[in-house]
Amino acid sequence: MGQRFNELSEKHIQFIAEQKIFFIGTATADSRVNVSPKGMDSLRVQSSTRVAWLNVTGSGN
Repeated sequence: MGQRFNELSEKHIQFIAEQKIFFIGTATADSRVNVSPKGMDSLRVQSSTRVAWLNVTGSGN
């Protein structure tokens, strides 16, 4: 079962920094869902409540 956290702990932030790939999921109002792998060292933890990633385009496949 998943867990919810109000903010990232130092343990979470360290784990995130060690990852080579991550996934971003989005959905439109009419329920179209897209899950895309991301990487290239483009994810940053800005604070315990905020992350950001560089949304670069992939190969188009």
